Parts: sequence; structure tokens; C-alpha cells
Amino acid sequence: MEGRTGGMEGKLVMVRQELGGAGGSGHVLTRDSINQNVVQAEYAVRGKLYAAAQARSKAGKQVILTNVGNPQALGQKPITFPRQVLALVTHPPLMERAKSLGIPSDAVQRAQEYLAAVGSTGAYQDSRGNALVRKQVADFITRRDGFPADPDSVFLTDGAGVGITLCMRTAIRGRHDGVMMPIPQYPLYSATVEVMNGTKVGYFLDESNEWGMDIAELDRAYNDAVASGVTPRIIVVINPGNPTGMCLTMENLKDVLMWCARRRVVLFADEVYQTNIYKPDTRPFISFKKALGELGGSAQCSTELVSFNTVSKGALGECGRRGAYFEVVNVDSKVVDEIYKLLSMNLSSNVDGQIYVGLMCQPPVPGDPSFPLYNMEMNSIIESLKRRALRLARTFNTMEGVQCTEVTSSMYAFPQITLPPAAIEAARQAGHKPDEFYCLELLDQTGICVVPGSGFGQKDSTFHFRTTILPPESMFDDIIERFTSFHAKFMRQYGGAKAKL
Repeated sequence: MEGRTGGMEGKLVMVRQELGGAGGSGHVLTRDSINQNVVQAEYAVRGKLYAAAQARSKAGKQVILTNVGNPQALGQKPITFPRQVLALVTHPPLMERAKSLGIPSDAVQRAQEYLAAVGSTGAYQDSRGNALVRKQVADFITRRDGFPADPDSVFLTDGAGVGITLCMRTAIRGRHDGVMMPIPQYPLYSATVEVMNGTKVGYFLDESNEWGMDIAELDRAYNDAVASGVTPRIIVVINPGNPTGMCLTMENLKDVLMWCARRRVVLFADEVYQTNIYKPDTRPFISFKKALGELGGSAQCSTELVSFNTVSKGALGECGRRGAYFEVVNVDSKVVDEIYKLLSMNLSSNVDGQIYVGLMCQPPVPGDPSFPLYNMEMNSIIESLKRRALRLARTFNTMEGVQCTEVTSSMYAFPQITLPPAAIEAARQAGHKPDEFYCLELLDQTGICVVPGSGFGQKDSTFHFRTTILPPESMFDDIIERFTSFHAKFMRQYGGAKAKL
């Protein structure tokens, strides 16, 4: 008996040693022993450039973080009305002093409504989200599009990324399931699909046509995937574009919806920048829900649609509140129940974020005491972003070997750079991708942190970088001087833009 026990213990020791755990050397969890899908996933927005920027900051050197759309981190002031309401809801005794604190009556009334609906911001809500807020979202969508929205088709989440990840988890079953995503794309999608063990299927946006979508290119990507044994189940469309800064036309939206119906692909519409619109007369935001309604809804176009929105962008810029929603349209009710079940595992999204979603969707209106200040603050932020977007794109287009599509929406510019062969060789010798090398040099010499285009995807033989337009206007003269001076020096050092490799 003792010999048999010793034999079993010996086998256990061997297993532990193989795993690197107790009884062996090292850790149970190592980079080689964890889920390799996690290791393979890349998220460039917080990748090598961000790590280098953090190291620079720790060394006491200035860093200007233009790598991520985080408005308030770069000095954007919060809008007053929603902050007043949230303060009252979070600490109800303040309502007794609201008048002396200069808080308008409509903010008090709104806080009372939310308190009656949630009970306390410290209490779990329904896993789908608070019913009052979901109704406010549905009313907003109905006003925006002219077609009805059902509150029970609305889900509230801790930021849009959580909703996107949850819906991806519901749909992706394995490597044979493909997710079509734009190139360039916000890397949340490629990283999430990798972790979910799905397959990324890239389709190229047309840079020569203001980053529009081409149906022939969608067919090409779909057919190539099928030929390799992968069936695309989802297509991601980011509109307004990230990182491209462009809005799609109604014609383009309808073509994509009909393509989805024909190919039987579910459409994920990332519409988080829908209020960051700088040329509303010529390039307005149009939701996929509105385009679907104009096609006759499920009667003519049966496309299954999931659309996402958040309080993190727009003029609110409340990234830290982690408030968002998604709406499902034409989705099987039993699948909706399964999504609800997944949400239930986390019990409830954060209540402050839910309330902020409601405030985004039901802002003050003309006649309300808070409207004049609210309207002034919102317009001031959007108009300032518009000026910054125009100025930055114009600046890039004056630089040698740089081309930048006009930024008509979102928070980003995505210029293309023609790098000299000597710079490409220097990047190779340093062990970096060419655009990554350019961005690291930019950071080292100016403190400006951008993201290389390779982190978002780009056509072979092209190089880009993404920068936000978020630094305050008071810094723009300095930032533009840093960009132009660095670029001129870089091109002199490496021989100018003589070839696009």
C-alpha cells in the first residue's frame, strides 16, 4: 500500500513539475501555460507606445497622450447638468441645499425621478438595466431615427466594450466562426475575437474614397474566408469611423444592410461617436437603425442588428463613468434571453453609468432652467473639436510625404506617411515596424504619444498613425509646432519621402 501511495505521489510531483506548480519550480501560471489566445491578442492603443510613454513619464519627462480618446484626461471640462444630477442622486441630502448651491430646479426634479426609480445608487438594478433609463434610451432612439424602439431591446452595460464583448461571446463558437472587421479598425475587435477563439476576417476601407465601404470588397473578404473554411457570422462597422474620422452615407449604410441580409451576417454597429459630427450639413451621422427603418425593417431587410453607444464620447466625454447601451433589432427572442442571462451573471452594471446614459439620452430641452448653460457647454465643446479637427488635418497635409483625409467626425486623424527607405531600414535594424519606429521617435523627441497604423491594420506598403484631436486649443500651436518640426527633421535625417515601400 505504501509503495502504491509513493508511486501516486511521484506521478503528482511529475505533473506539478510539468505545470510549473507546487512541488516544482516557478509559477503555476506562466506566459506559456495560460490561455494562448490571450497571449496572441494585441491592443495597440495601450501597447508598446503607451508603455514607452509611461516610462518617459516616470522619468519626469513631459508626455502628451494623444493615443486614446479620453477627453477629460486632456482637460475637457465636464458638462454641468449631468454632474449636478449625479451629485444629488449620490448624496440626496444635498437636495435640501440645492438652491443655495445654485443647482437648478430641473436638476433637482431629475434627481428625484432617478432616486424613485433606482432606490439607491448603491443598489443592484435589473441585469438588463434600470427600466426608467432603458425607456429614456428607447425614446431617444425613436426621436433620432423616426422609427420605434422597444425598451426591452435595450441593454445597459459598463462601457460599450463590455456590451461588444458580451455579444461576441454569444455569437462566436470557435475558429470556424469569422468576424468581419474594417481595416483599419479599433483594435478592441481583433483582440476580442482572438480571445474568444474566433477568426478575424478583415475588409479594407477605401482610403481614396473618404474611407467608405465597398460592397465588392466585402464580397472579396467573405469569399476568401469561406474558401479557407471560415464562415463569417458578424460584420463590425464603425460609424463614425475610428480611427478614420469619417461618416458613412445613407446609400452606403443601406447597401451594407442589404449585403448582410443576403449573406446572412449579423451587423454590429459601433456608433459611439455619433455626436462628434463636424460637417452636419454634408456629412451627418445616420444610424443603421434609421437606414434599416427606411428599408422597411424586417419586411424588406431581415438583417440582425446590434448597435452600441456610450457616454464616453461626444461632448460628454465621461469615459470614467463606464455608461453605455446596446440595442438589438431583428434578433431571435430566445437569443435575447441568452444575452440577458449572460448579463445576469454580473448582476448589474454600475448605476452611476446607467444614470449618465439616461442623462445623455434625455438632456435639458428649451424652456428648462438648465438648458441655456447645457446648450452653450455642449456646442462650445463640439465647435472647438471641429476647429481642432480641421486644423490638424490641414497641418498634416502640408507636411512632406503625408496625406490626411479630412476629419469630419469622431476624435481622430489617421494620416498616411510615406517613409524614406533609410527610415524603413533603420526600423528593421531596431526591431520595429516602420510606422512604430516613426511613432517612437516622435515620442522620444516631442513627448507626443500616438498609435502606429499597424496597430489598427492597414494595406500593405502603406504606413499611418492615429492621433486624437483632443488636446486643448490652448496647446494646439505648440503641438502643431512639435509635429511639423519633428517630421521635417525626421525626413531630413532619412533622406525624404522618395519611395512608398
